[in-house]
Amino acid sequence: MKILVVGGGGREHAIIKALKKSPDCTEIWCAPGNGGISCDAICKNIKATDVQAMVAFAAEEKFDYVVVAQDDPLALGMVDALAAVGIPAFGPDKAAARIEASKVFSKNLMQKYGIPTAGYGVFDDPAQAMEYIRKQGKYPVVIKADGLALGKGVLICQSEAEAEEGIKEIMLDKKFGASGNNVVVEEFLTGPEVSVLAFTDGTTLKPMVSSMDHKRAGDNDTGLNTGGMGTIAPNPYYTPEMAQRCMEEIFLPTIRAMQAEGCPFKGCLYFGLMLTPDGPKVIEYNCRFGDPETQVVLPLLEGDLLRIMRATTDGNLADVEVRFADGAAACVILASGGYPVAYEKGKVIDGLTEGQLAQPMDGVTVYHSGTAVQDGAMVTAGGRVLGVSATAATLPQALEKAYKACDTIHFEAMHKRTDIGRRALEALKTRNV
Repeated sequence: MKILVVGGGGREHAIIKALKKSPDCTEIWCAPGNGGISCDAICKNIKATDVQAMVAFAAEEKFDYVVVAQDDPLALGMVDALAAVGIPAFGPDKAAARIEASKVFSKNLMQKYGIPTAGYGVFDDPAQAMEYIRKQGKYPVVIKADGLALGKGVLICQSEAEAEEGIKEIMLDKKFGASGNNVVVEEFLTGPEVSVLAFTDGTTLKPMVSSMDHKRAGDNDTGLNTGGMGTIAPNPYYTPEMAQRCMEEIFLPTIRAMQAEGCPFKGCLYFGLMLTPDGPKVIEYNCRFGDPETQVVLPLLEGDLLRIMRATTDGNLADVEVRFADGAAACVILASGGYPVAYEKGKVIDGLTEGQLAQPMDGVTVYHSGTAVQDGAMVTAGGRVLGVSATAATLPQALEKAYKACDTIHFEAMHKRTDIGRRALEALKTRNV
């Protein structure tokens, strides 16, 4: 099969590397891709959000299957547009992608179908939003822009003054454009966070191994929120008992709710969960693979990813085995100095050959998030540059391998967190697991 993957980051690189293992994958392309992805796929410079150009290219090149990996093109209806020209694709259609593209839609869905989530209010008027926040009188309070905002449209406000500034930023200053026309104001939940990605064909749901993201830029969860500075899998807080509860109280009810609303979800549904003292609750849904969660989940997948993806499209996921290896995986993000604010690009990356470690290490893969090839050299081209992932029998071993591999890679002003997985290791010690 000739396959096209839409997107150009670490998540897409991880998907491509997994797809290449399938015996049915004969040719793989990526649009727009990046420097490192070009070592594994043929790259075509088309913006992921240019639905018309992407679909025309897919039809012209006669792709057998397209994997739409990024949220924006899904929300814009790329899967629908591909179906209209007879090309099957992995991912939800536009109606189902609203589960991420509109926080108002997803919160109202959870309320209507009794899926546990934080208490909330929805507002299109800044004054009414502030009145609600004052009336609740609880801080911190969470304010979310309704639409997609590159993962940055969520503010945690510690006081009334911060909440006022947040409402102004989103609704009046339009920091996130039209995404901030409506806001969701939520109660602040506490407890361990868990990410669970799941394959679904709209009826059957098969969860992947759980993971734990590290959002803050600095060690000990300090600094600004980022797209993710590292991940580990599996998440030790997500016990088999908790997994059973989530399946019964959250996962299957969500799939049934989407069916009942006339927009069955097909593809990868991401559940961002908080394990609160009152039980598991949904913080957010994503309509696609997470980044960098994909970089620890897919290395543990033992099945044929292409076969699984096609089963979600064709509606026969129940007939396909989805199995993950025992052991653990860890991913450490190497970022540009200054990320997530200002950073320079074009820094030469040392320690790589053909995009991977110049000195290969067993079980270690380098996923490229923001790289380019310039004058024959691999250079930085984004805030998050590389994801260094390692698999091993245990989490301490996976982390040790990942950090050891990171030490062999260098570029000017390189930044990484040194405590990825620390909370997970503490949880494992406490539980004696």
